Amino acid sequence: MSSTQQPFAKHTPATPNFTEISLKLASPETILEWSHGEVTKPETINYRTQRPEKHGLFDERIFGPVEDYECSCKKYRGIRYKGIVCEKCGVEVTRAIVRRERMGHIDLCIPVSHIWFLRGVPSRIAMILGITASSVEKVIYFAGYIVTKVSEDDRGRLLKELDTEFKTKYKALQNEDAREALKTRADDMKKEIENINPGVVLDEASFHRFSIKYSTLFEARIGAEAIFELFKQVNLQDLLKRLEKERETAGAMERAKLDKRLSLVRGMVNAGVRPEWMFLTRIPVIPPAIRPMVALEGGRHASSDLNDLYRRVINRNNRLKKLIDIMAPDVILRNEKRILQEAVDALIDNSIRHGGGAYSAMSQAQRRPLKSLSDYLKSKQGYFRQNLLGKRVDYSGRSVIVIGPELALDQCGLPKHMALELFRPFVIAQLLKQELAYNIRGAGRLIEDGVPEVWAILENVIKHKHVLLNRAPTLHRQGIQAFRPVLIEGNAIQVHPLVCRAFNADFDGDQMAVHVPLSEEAQMEAREIISANKNILKPGSAEPVVSEKLLDMALGAYWMTKVIPGALGEGKYFSSPNDAINAYDYGVIDFRAKVHVLATETEKYAQYEGKIFETTVGRLIFNSVLPSDHDFINDIIVQRTLFAVIIDIIDARGPEAVPPIVDKLKKLGLKYATLSGTTWGIDEVQVPKEKPAIIEKARVEERGILAAFEEGLISRDERRRMIVEVWHRAKTEIERVLPDTLDENGSAYEMWKSGARGSLGQIAQMAGMKGLIVNTRGETVEFPILSSMKEGMSPIEYFTTTHGSRKGLADTALQTAKAGYLTRRLFVVAQDAIVTESDCKTKAGVRIGRVSASGIFFLKMLSTLRVELSSLRVTY
Repeated sequence: MSSTQQPFAKHTPATPNFTEISLKLASPETILEWSHGEVTKPETINYRTQRPEKHGLFDERIFGPVEDYECSCKKYRGIRYKGIVCEKCGVEVTRAIVRRERMGHIDLCIPVSHIWFLRGVPSRIAMILGITASSVEKVIYFAGYIVTKVSEDDRGRLLKELDTEFKTKYKALQNEDAREALKTRADDMKKEIENINPGVVLDEASFHRFSIKYSTLFEARIGAEAIFELFKQVNLQDLLKRLEKERETAGAMERAKLDKRLSLVRGMVNAGVRPEWMFLTRIPVIPPAIRPMVALEGGRHASSDLNDLYRRVINRNNRLKKLIDIMAPDVILRNEKRILQEAVDALIDNSIRHGGGAYSAMSQAQRRPLKSLSDYLKSKQGYFRQNLLGKRVDYSGRSVIVIGPELALDQCGLPKHMALELFRPFVIAQLLKQELAYNIRGAGRLIEDGVPEVWAILENVIKHKHVLLNRAPTLHRQGIQAFRPVLIEGNAIQVHPLVCRAFNADFDGDQMAVHVPLSEEAQMEAREIISANKNILKPGSAEPVVSEKLLDMALGAYWMTKVIPGALGEGKYFSSPNDAINAYDYGVIDFRAKVHVLATETEKYAQYEGKIFETTVGRLIFNSVLPSDHDFINDIIVQRTLFAVIIDIIDARGPEAVPPIVDKLKKLGLKYATLSGTTWGIDEVQVPKEKPAIIEKARVEERGILAAFEEGLISRDERRRMIVEVWHRAKTEIERVLPDTLDENGSAYEMWKSGARGSLGQIAQMAGMKGLIVNTRGETVEFPILSSMKEGMSPIEYFTTTHGSRKGLADTALQTAKAGYLTRRLFVVAQDAIVTESDCKTKAGVRIGRVSASGIFFLKMLSTLRVELSSLRVTY
């Protein structure tokens, strides 16, 4: 080993199995143990040789060779020289990967504070001293002095001299006002002397005044060195006992402060940490492979920001050493110590120095704040979340999703070429087992050629496998679910339409990632726990997630259960439901004609007690896919009805009974939605005849409000509020008369009424009026859009609508980020709470009243209570 490395022990990181990591302060000795050598020069790479400079930030003697098993001077090359230290260049012959593990260090000529413990909330350094964080900062940044030593003998002598002098002067004075002034001045001086204690911070003016008046009483120092020396003298056990004693007699406010200090001191005692370790006398230099320097075209280099920050520290440290050696004036030394402190602050955490503002260390070329060690660790782009938790994984794929109407609920369509790559190891294993290939390379060649045997083996391999589908952002646990893969042609992944709500997916270009659970245990968990047919209930409310947005199925169910007056075969009688269905098959009656059917002796028709009832063939066919013991639904089916049906099935048979039934409902709904031929045209909606009268009435009211404002009878805010109310009322009246303009057998009416698509508000914008617009500040614009989409807008109306569009887009972006951050904070707060009992049997609860006048919120709350644990029986 070379002479430069002799003092530093080789430190090979151990990688044992572990279950937890403990973080604590490192002592200077520990940092020295980690280190393989001291970095004394700010140089990185020699521009001529392109090799790391000696004693620099990339020195091969400290951090290891750049090339595998090759020393710097090329004397030793090859693995046979492994472990030898070159006597010429001092580099150990080993693998280059050690440059990811080996650390160096920088010895500082003065102690500097660690910014986490100075600026963190609460400031740990300030808590140990029992003073404010701002006072500590004054000392460390050379704006204030801290008292380090007080002579109690001198304090007693000064107090005695003060008392003697006061008595002498007091007797000599005859004027009462002069005596009172003398007494006040003496009391102030007494307090000054009594308040000078170790740890007290003095500003520049106070220090100079006290130095002149009480020069022998105290010693005060400035800078991090002063607090470092104080901390070296602290006995944590004695401090702990003193704080516990003070707590016994402290008031409530003081006790809360003492509890925080006690918690910190107790933690340090238990961890075996010394307070002076919060100051750095030795800085670890992280391995060079983690702060790389990459050669670019033209002889330039792109370097990690950390190299710049380390260079600043080394330059300032070396300059301070020289100034101390030549015994430079104190004012120069102070300035150099302060800027060294700032360089170390910037290296550790550049973002909290002065709030990351103008005083942050900036990149010379791009004029941006440099990324410090903390910046590389924290936030979404830090090492923890980006590189450790967010690693890329193999056996995964990604593609656009399309609808798979023929799939079962727990199936997904996987493109065959993607599946072949995902299951490649399993296919290779089978090729070798069946002796179609004799080695892995041969098996790989067969896969590349795409021989028929490969596809047959792939079909067999995936038969009992599950894959995971994940759609980002994964905001809840149902964002990842397991499916049985089905091989398909093409490049898009097919997804069952009823799982879209759980993934919050649609088919407008959304993408999903596919992952393969490899082990048998992982496959078992995928099959038994996260399979799509085991996750049909919302975790939050236990409502069925598969029935929330049925869309096309709801439209098909609505169309097939609707009654058409005067249809073929209306009023005919049939002896059983099957007879009625057979009559439809032979073209005797229409699918939606009202007919009379005799109820059979089955549980489904028990409500009719064997009597004749009116229904349609469509309703008979719809009810045929429901369980045999489910009541016959003799009504028009809308989305809400389908939702209620699925909830009833869950209540009666459990969640496991739902997948086959919803698959039957899906097939039936999609079939009849297709047969309905529902389409959309602008002629479907008509402008109501009442619209001109409603608009004119609103204009009259608006003119009255404006006249009142002109006369000074109402304020500007009242005018705005009243005009907004007038136009809201006008739009509501138009919405009220709008349904009468729709054809009940028209597509627009059926889409809206079935709950498949659209709302009355949207139809009102198309045929009624667009109404009032909200601008980006959240204010309602007083100028209403009186035209509808069908009538067309004037240029000024069209321009006004852009306010609302801009607000919508801006709000979407801002609210998404805000909601994500709130969720993250909620997780941080609640991560220590563990539910150990499903029902704690308490009778205490929160009373819920009718919150909304319309009752909508109340009904929503009741639907949640229906599946949550309530303290008493709920009736509604």
